[in-house]
Amino acid sequence: MTHPATDAPPPQEAVGPLMRSLSVLRALSTGGGRRAVGDLVRATGLARSTVDRVLSTLARLGYVRVEGRDAVLAPGLLELGNAYLAASGLPDRLGPAAERLADALDESVSLAVPDGDGVRFVHQATRRRAMSLAFRIGDLLPAERGAPGALFAADWDEDAWRRWRERRAADPTDAGFPAVPPRRDTSGGTGGPESPGADFAPRNGKGGTRSTDPGADFASRVEAARTAGWSLDDQLIEPGLVAVAVPVRDPQGRPVCAVSVVSHTSRLAAADLPAAVLPRLRETVAEMERALADPVPPLPAPEPSATRHASWMRASKQELGPEFVESLARGLLTLTAFGTGRAALPLTAVAEATGLARATARRALITLEHLGYLVSDGRLFRPTPKVLDLGFAPLSGLTLPEIAQPHLAALVERVHDSASMAVLSGTDIQYVARVPTVRIMSVNITVGTRFPAYPTSMGRVLLAGLPPAERTAHLTRTPLAPLTKRTVTSPERLATLLEQVGRDGYALVDEELEEGLRSIAVPVRDRDSRVVAAVNISTHAGRRSPAEDRDAFLPPLRAAAARIEADLRTAGRYLRIAVV
Repeated sequence: MTHPATDAPPPQEAVGPLMRSLSVLRALSTGGGRRAVGDLVRATGLARSTVDRVLSTLARLGYVRVEGRDAVLAPGLLELGNAYLAASGLPDRLGPAAERLADALDESVSLAVPDGDGVRFVHQATRRRAMSLAFRIGDLLPAERGAPGALFAADWDEDAWRRWRERRAADPTDAGFPAVPPRRDTSGGTGGPESPGADFAPRNGKGGTRSTDPGADFASRVEAARTAGWSLDDQLIEPGLVAVAVPVRDPQGRPVCAVSVVSHTSRLAAADLPAAVLPRLRETVAEMERALADPVPPLPAPEPSATRHASWMRASKQELGPEFVESLARGLLTLTAFGTGRAALPLTAVAEATGLARATARRALITLEHLGYLVSDGRLFRPTPKVLDLGFAPLSGLTLPEIAQPHLAALVERVHDSASMAVLSGTDIQYVARVPTVRIMSVNITVGTRFPAYPTSMGRVLLAGLPPAERTAHLTRTPLAPLTKRTVTSPERLATLLEQVGRDGYALVDEELEEGLRSIAVPVRDRDSRVVAAVNISTHAGRRSPAEDRDAFLPPLRAAAARIEADLRTAGRYLRIAVV
């Protein structure tokens, strides 16, 4: 398949506004996911009005939020990277085996794919330690700085080696790879790729110090990996980090990814790591290769994001007018046509999935191919790992409170009362996100506050979401003390209330936690429909009746929870979303 260089002149059919718009999204992504709008103008060289139009369109798509002077990546953007990951099939088909290997060895395990002269992570099974793997899905490393790169470079032709040498000459400190610590350029200003020196001095497997330039002996490491069938990373990325990688091949014998077992020299020296992990690692690779040989399931329907069609575009254009860049929306929605069982698509299938005219879809595909986000064999288009450059790594560290916060802020702006999110922690609830309102009389609670679950609206929603046996056990071990004269303390009465909450999908608690305090809560569910959190609105009981508060608050509260759940479904497809 062809993979054009992005510095080549664009083809005549390329869509200029799409290319310019994507430069804004890339600048925001490389800036860590939050940048001042003025910085984006300077970074892209585009007019301020153009950047504003691009951000307005990205906000309409749910990919960006504009907060004051800053543009911020939003969880919805992850659907682009999800489309590539689903199309590749690697996390879905090989991820479970990687997780089992990490459990068996008690070490971190990564899946990485080749991306030009770099290596990009597509799955991480990490261990919880003070010193553990910190790379994110979507992070890009230079091929020479890690174990997988030597395996992939074994298949490079002379053009690939030339591009690698040119990149090292142009970027002697690896500044173009923000995921890795920078190398020190000691080439005397020439930028030569073979210059010695770095910000660290790795040790060899016997404890001595060795060459500091990961590229100096890259060719010999590639040859050794080709001969041995595995590759060793002896602190090529940073001091203390060691790894062994083995390629995973498809039924045609082509390496599609590499599996790395990553450890630390405080646990295993580099010289000892291969013997400790290779036997089990090779067994896992054989299991993965059998999984890749299984038949591909029938072509499913595209993901919901790709079902946006021409009528949605027209409505957006009518609402936003010139602030909506149609070519950007069309191009990004084209990427979402790919997914599970849709790894490679012809033009007709892309047009059908997106509702775009064939000519429009064709120009978007040609533009994305020119920029390196797609490859083509002349008939079928396939997304590349570069799609993960569009914000996936900066968004990989999202937590549930971070996902919820902007939606809670919008809810408070609408209802003018405080909103919160909490999770179950033992017999208590713990506040993990909160947006207060400004009133003379308001509810003063901060993130981290804990209350007993049984007399709170969020607690009852969370308890109602437990399996019946867990719910009963929770009520059995909870001391049910009266906090006000209204507090329900009867286990039987509470059990009945929780059953009702489960049926109704909300809980309203009136002055049971504190006199004068009323709150209403609804659940937040993850991709598997499990209740993982609750959100509520708190208000003073003297303003309205309980029925009036329910009628006023329940619809916007449910709408906010639905938006949180939508972001959580997108973010949680290939990422582990921490709840605190």
